[in-house]
Amino acid sequence: MFELLKAGGILMVPIVACSILALAIILERFWSLRASRVAPSQSLNELWRWIKKKELNGRKLKALQGSSPMGRVLASGLMNAKHGREIMKESIEHEASQVIHELERFLNPLGTVATITPLLGLLGTVIGMIKVFAEIQLAGVGNAGNLAGGISEALITTASGLSVAIPALIAHRYFIRRVDELVVNMEQEAIKLVEVVHGDREIDVEGA
Repeated sequence: MFELLKAGGILMVPIVACSILALAIILERFWSLRASRVAPSQSLNELWRWIKKKELNGRKLKALQGSSPMGRVLASGLMNAKHGREIMKESIEHEASQVIHELERFLNPLGTVATITPLLGLLGTVIGMIKVFAEIQLAGVGNAGNLAGGISEALITTASGLSVAIPALIAHRYFIRRVDELVVNMEQEAIKLVEVVHGDREIDVEGA
């Protein structure tokens, strides 16, 4: 493996660095964007039971706020429910904007990796071909070993850049879609909460 990296030339260093960064982001986002962490169903069901039985108090609001990102959004609305529907909605929107920003954390760097690694590979290709033509100019086409070294460098950097960029791009698109799904779910639960608190909607026994 080291010999392969060495054969790819100096541009293999940033490509390898990008691969490590992409892998770290992908693993972290898979862990952080789990539905059980962002919007645990047990916490939501418990909230609806508290509201149904009129057991909601400051201590339970604090517990809800610390339970999950969705809990933060809903707790923010409940803490300002007494000020009216509009203030409650504004509080939810304000907290939701912060939560969404956290859910999208590291996605821009991941997208950047997916964009620049093919360019690094292309740059390596160009440098490798320049070396090939420089060798031809100096020694002609008779020295196949030296020519093969430049061509090898060009191919290795191109393949390495694409090998990093393709999974990074797939992961980036997946996480963007995942965040969108979580945000839609939060919006639905927030709308339901506003309607329930202000008497426009009834909740069933399960709180679903």
